[in-house]
Amino acid sequence: MKLWQTTADTDKLIERFTIGQDAVLDMELATYDVIGSKAHAKMLHKIDVINTEELAKLLNALDDILLDIDNGKFVIDEGVEDIHSQVEFLLTERLGDIGKKIHAGRSRNDQVLLDLKLYYRAKIDVFSEKLEAIAQAFVDKSERHKDVLMPGYTHMQVGMVSSFGLWFGSYAEAIVDDLRLLQSTRKLVNQNPLGSAAGYGNSFPLDRQETTDLLDFDNMCYNSMYAQMTRGKTELLLSNSLSSICYTLHKFAMDVCLYCGQNHNFISLPDELTTGSSIMPHKKNPDVFELIRAKSSQLMALPNQITLICHNLISGYHRDFQQLKEILFPAIHMLNELLDICLYCIPKIEVKENILDDEKYNYLFSVEDVNRLVKKGLSFREAYKKIKFDIGLGTYEPNRHLDHTHIGSIGNLANTEILKKSSV
Repeated sequence: MKLWQTTADTDKLIERFTIGQDAVLDMELATYDVIGSKAHAKMLHKIDVINTEELAKLLNALDDILLDIDNGKFVIDEGVEDIHSQVEFLLTERLGDIGKKIHAGRSRNDQVLLDLKLYYRAKIDVFSEKLEAIAQAFVDKSERHKDVLMPGYTHMQVGMVSSFGLWFGSYAEAIVDDLRLLQSTRKLVNQNPLGSAAGYGNSFPLDRQETTDLLDFDNMCYNSMYAQMTRGKTELLLSNSLSSICYTLHKFAMDVCLYCGQNHNFISLPDELTTGSSIMPHKKNPDVFELIRAKSSQLMALPNQITLICHNLISGYHRDFQQLKEILFPAIHMLNELLDICLYCIPKIEVKENILDDEKYNYLFSVEDVNRLVKKGLSFREAYKKIKFDIGLGTYEPNRHLDHTHIGSIGNLANTEILKKSSV
């Protein structure tokens, strides 16, 4: 029997199809559903829908369910549609009619919205902490190797002098900006939808500020119809934040795969981070970074998937939204794994020194020599022509002395300022 069911049974094939993976995926939401139900019960008591004794019994029963969840003893029974139904069935089983009162003033629509927002908020907080740690790991590598020079590329051609300090630091700042985008998403996620019911409010005098405060939301989705319209929009905003993180991880992984190859040989990975070949005994393959690259590409597709599911839906609830969990929940787990593996691997990357001693990198210093002539009074265009002419004649001899002082250059990395951005 479903919460909404009265007499006729649903066709079993239709039931299996419409429930989909909810019984599995909703286990992710179990804790948040109970926490939300506790806040809702307290609010119902405040507006005199349930009395003090009923509230105490409901809170005790909900705490028991929460304990079962924490101890791995909670399951969604076969035939039960979702986490919301399972919790209400358990309350009714233990408390009788008192358990049935918990649903007054709410719909499964605002229940699932609430659960999702609490879940996303918790995951954003986990990701934020890990991104801060990754940014710090990049800065640590940047500071440690700030004086080790390497080639900088444009068009995949040798361009100008760079450094490992600049390279690692660039990814520190990229991660910090990803973190700032994620924090902005958190502000939009952290709005209370509870009380919007099915999207059109409720005739109970619900105290929405009470549940907003109890659940530590910044504010609420005030318009009840808009609260329901955030389903899909919330997932899209979050997916864009996750995609941005993966854009950074993908580019870094591609750099690592390129730079640890024998043709570049800028960095190396310790044996424990590499795999071998079944036929080529010399191989040390950067499989871990290749998989970071591939999985990041998978996750960068998230916004498009979510857009295609939601783009042609009118306002109000649609069952289409159920598919968002099947896309986003596994993606959240995959990103969490990616952040953990990056945090483990980044400190272990080994940097090669004296790369630029190879004369094939002589032309890296041509810009330095152009600028040196300009400082002596020559116009930039005349200095440029002179150095280019020398290169063409084969008479160019690089001056390898560097003098980079401006903020963000290889001589002034501004790593401290980069990390400060994350707290703004």
